[in-house]
Amino acid sequence: MSAPRAVVLLSGGLDSATVLAIACNAGFDCHTLSLDYGQRHRAELGAAERVAQALGAAEHRVVKLGLDAIGGSALTDNAINVPTLGDSDGIPVTYVPARNTVFLSLALGYAEVLGAQDIFIGVNAVDYSGYPDCRPEFIEAFAQLTRLATKRGVEQGEAMRIHTPLIDLTKAQIIQRGAALGIDYAQTVSCYQADAAGRACGVCDSCRFRATGFADAGVDDPTVYQAGQSG
Repeated sequence: MSAPRAVVLLSGGLDSATVLAIACNAGFDCHTLSLDYGQRHRAELGAAERVAQALGAAEHRVVKLGLDAIGGSALTDNAINVPTLGDSDGIPVTYVPARNTVFLSLALGYAEVLGAQDIFIGVNAVDYSGYPDCRPEFIEAFAQLTRLATKRGVEQGEAMRIHTPLIDLTKAQIIQRGAALGIDYAQTVSCYQADAAGRACGVCDSCRFRATGFADAGVDDPTVYQAGQSG
């Protein structure tokens, strides 16, 4: 009997790499999907390809979008600075409007084409930056949407299964889980303003969460930083 297919959203960062390892370990035939959405930290796309190959994804695809055309985020608009003080109130400027809604929609379409019923995404509601589309309520609502918006949902009454294995974990727990599965985190890029070589800035929210996570997990941090920076 063949392994069930799953679509895994893979950014190239620490969290999504861990999700891919979890999905592969669970016996899924993983088809990874990365989105080139106009992000300033494009080095993550190369990291995603490396991670997909290293973890044995069945296929890796990149879909080109243009979320930078609408802007509204420090990750897609060079006129908005990436915050480095870690003291922003409310939803931070690194939130990309509708990003996870768009990403899950594309994963949903890909899953329909593959005949898959499972989608994996690395959202987290514990050690995260306050993004509204990383909360369990959002994932539950999207899962209900799939029952209404897909051929499988209409003809068979079956919703897609949206897997969020990291949603209740701290960053340290995520790293420990991935380390146990043999992930080489040196292949990943988490920094919001990584340079072309994937070296981290060491001062953005994502860099701080990552560095603290490795320290709390008791796992050596393999992150390579830009000259003059450290985690």
